[in-house]
Amino acid sequence: MRKFAAIFDMDGTLIDNNVYHFKAYQQLFETHGLPALSQQLFNEQLSGVPGLMGLHHILDGQFNDDELKAMFEEKNELYKKLYAPFIKPITGLEHFLAELKDAGVIMAVATSASRGNVDYVFGHLNIRQYFDAIVDNTGLTRGKPDPEIFLKAATALNMQPADCVVFEDSISGVKAANSAGMKVVAITTTHKPGELKPVDILINDYTDIDLNKLAALFDDKR
Repeated sequence: MRKFAAIFDMDGTLIDNNVYHFKAYQQLFETHGLPALSQQLFNEQLSGVPGLMGLHHILDGQFNDDELKAMFEEKNELYKKLYAPFIKPITGLEHFLAELKDAGVIMAVATSASRGNVDYVFGHLNIRQYFDAIVDNTGLTRGKPDPEIFLKAATALNMQPADCVVFEDSISGVKAANSAGMKVVAITTTHKPGELKPVDILINDYTDIDLNKLAALFDDKR
C-alpha cells in the first residue's frame, strides 16, 4: 500500500454539530437585535470558515473588533451549552480511525474552529490518540476555500499534498481540498450530495468507507 495521510475537518466531519452552531448564531443575532440569520447565509459565510472571520464579513462596520471578539466568545458558550447533551462521533468514525491507525496511516485534524472548541470536542470524545497533528485556526490568515489550512496540515505531517486525502462536509472545505491538490472524501452531514463536488468518494457516514477504498485512491493504476 502506497503511503498516504488522512486529514479530517472537525465540525460536520468528526461530529454532526453544525445545526448547533447555527442555533447558537441565531440566538446571538437575536440577543443583539440583528436581522434573523438565514440558513443560506450561515452556509455561505459561517460554515467551514473561522467564525470570527465570518462575523467580520457579515457585520463589518456595525461593531468594532473588540465587540466582535466578545460576540464570538458569547456564541461559542451558547454552542457548547446547546450541544453538550448530544455530542458524539459520527457513526462508524472510531472503528474507521482505528483501522487507519492500525495500518500505519498518519492523520491530522485541520479545522477552522478555535483551539477552545477543539479541546471541547476532544474532551468529550476519546479519539485524540488517533491524530498525529491538530491544526486549528490559530495563525490562520485565510479561511476556506483557500487551501492554507490543509497545506499547513500536510506540512505538519511531513507529507506532500498529492499524498493526502481530506475528509470534509462543507462546500468551502471541498473547494479548499481540491485547491490544495488533495484527494477528497465528502460526508453528507451538512449539504446534499449534488452540492459537494468534485469529490473522489461520497459517504453518509463512516460505515460507507474502509481502508481498502481509501487506499485505492492512491493506486497508481487508477
